[in-house]
This record gives sequence, structure tokens and C-alpha cells, in this order.
Amino acid sequence: MIAAIIMAGGSGERFWPLSTPQRPKQLLSLFSEKSMIKETLERVTDIVPLENIFISTNVIQADMISKELPEIKKENIILEPLFKDTAAAISYASLIIRERFKSITDDIQIVVLASDHIIKNISGFQKAIISALEVAKNSEVIVTLGVKPSRPETGYGYIEVNENNSNIQINQVYKVKKFREKPNLQTAESYIDSGNFFWNSGIFIFSLKTIFKNLEILMEDYCEILQEIAPILKTKVSGKELANSVYPYFLKFEKISIDFGILEYSKNLRVIPVDIGWSDVGSFKALEDILPFDENQNIIKNTKVVSQDSHNNIIIAEGSIISLLGVNNLIIIKNNEHILICDKNKSQDLKKIVAKHSEGR
Repeated sequence: MIAAIIMAGGSGERFWPLSTPQRPKQLLSLFSEKSMIKETLERVTDIVPLENIFISTNVIQADMISKELPEIKKENIILEPLFKDTAAAISYASLIIRERFKSITDDIQIVVLASDHIIKNISGFQKAIISALEVAKNSEVIVTLGVKPSRPETGYGYIEVNENNSNIQINQVYKVKKFREKPNLQTAESYIDSGNFFWNSGIFIFSLKTIFKNLEILMEDYCEILQEIAPILKTKVSGKELANSVYPYFLKFEKISIDFGILEYSKNLRVIPVDIGWSDVGSFKALEDILPFDENQNIIKNTKVVSQDSHNNIIIAEGSIISLLGVNNLIIIKNNEHILICDKNKSQDLKKIVAKHSEGR
């Protein structure tokens, strides 16, 4: 049996002011008429039945997601009472799936997906997921998709494979040598030159047996907390009631990603290199890989722009007329009363200005 966890609890701070906690990036329709989470759901429904798809989010976003995805049962929308990063989100959702399908005797395979990524080659993505599911079913390993890098990117983590670069082929399975943190530019360039590094897509495939075995070995404290939560799940409560019930236990979770909690240390990891037109759309600058340019290399969406001697700008200001004169390499975003004007090269630091807004400055 196959189930899926779509991670949808982020606030998308690097896409502020378009993305807010109340309407995060995954609910935006940036690249088509559909929201990013809707596209994520549709990519996986050919592989995973709707009734086996779970959305991991929070109380703030729950109603919006339920409205956006009416085909998902409300009891399949998992509400985390606190944001404790992906290790808590994935382990808690896996525990819920184990309890929900406890009558299933066969081991259950899980596909973990982000709700706000772009994948252009859907058939290639689905082929890779099917291959990964087969590996996860037959071996006690965690499988991830490693994206073939197109440039030395400092905003992504990397996966190093234990193979000579001349032998590496797309859509084949390789043993992971090491997960690498986001590098500086010089290190990223060396990764690209070596040919045996791939971007970490944040897409993971494993069996329930495998993920809990890794938790027992590498995150013992997490396992103890999950054991405390397990009896609550047997009461069949869900939604906000369940979130309130598990709140005291979430306080105990260390805030840590699945990458640092398990993947950095597990010896049983496999990667499938893919070339599927993937982007995590992690900043406004990432739009340069996805949206078309005009004759001045500007990206303009949902906005009327009058431009003179202005190049390489990104402008999204729905319902507005923006006039540009002699400006280059700017990001100009308007959403309701908020206007962002940002140097492109500073787009990765957007969280700093969001923090100042949160402080009331």
C-alpha cells in the first residue's frame, strides 16, 4: 500500500509580501491558474489514491487548504500545533498513517512531497517516484530524488553519490555518500565540476518500517515522544481537537529538519538522479528559471509596466501600473498595502525584513 504526505506548513517568508502566514506560497497561483498545492496533489494522484493522501499543515492555514483541496478528507489534513520543522512533521504524520491503516498487514510505503515546488516534467517525476517506491518496498532504505544541477546554486543542499561521475545515469539508483549543507559559491562550483553531486529536492520515499527504525536509532528522544502521542491517536480525534491534545508533546520535540536529524547520519540512503524541471521556487530570483522575460529581460506578471532603460527586473503588482526609469536588477512586488523594492542579489535575505515587520518596526 502507498500513502503520501504533502508538507504544507510553511509561511513562505522568502516570497513576502505575496506570501503571508494567512496565505502562504503553496496557495498562490504563480505559474498557472491552479495553486501550487493543487498542482502538487494532481502530480501524485496517478500513483497514490486520494484517500491515502495526507496534508501536513497548521491551524492557521487549515481552513484555506481544506477549501483549496475539497477532494481531501478533513481527517486527512493533519494540524501541527507548533512548527518544529520537518523531522517532527514527517514522524508525526507517519505515526498517524500507521494508526489509520493498522489493519494493513503489509508494510506501507510513504511518499513525502513539498507543497510549493515546481516540476515541469510530470511523467519523468512519476516514473522516478514509482522506481523509488519499488526500491523502498524491497530494501530498508530511504530514497530521495536528486535533481541534476544546472548551475552552482548556493540556496540548495546537495547529495553526493558514491559513484564515479562518468558512470552516473539519470533515473538509476545510487548509494548516497553524504548529504551536504548549502555551500558557498566556490564549493558549489566544485560540486558541479565533480559531476557526482545533485540538488536535494526534499522529496523522500520510504516504508513505515524503515522510517521508524531510523528514528529509533538516530532520534531516540523523538521515538519516546511519539510513543506518548500514540494512545491519543487511538481515540480517533482529528483536526483542531487532536492538535490541542498533542500540543504538550510537540513542546518536547527538538526543532530540527529531517535532513539533520536522520539523513546526515543514516547509512541506508539511496538517490535517484532526475532531470524533471524541478525548482523549490525558494526566492523571487528563482522565477528567472520559470517565467518568461520581455525584450529587456524583465519578468512582468499581472502588472502593466511602462519601462525606459530598465532591465533585468522582476515586477508583480496586480492591479497596478508600474513605471520604471533607469533601474536594473530590482524586485518590485506589491500585495495590498505592502510594497517590496529589493535588490535581486539580496532576495535570499528577505526573511530579515519580514522579521522587522513582525517586530512592529
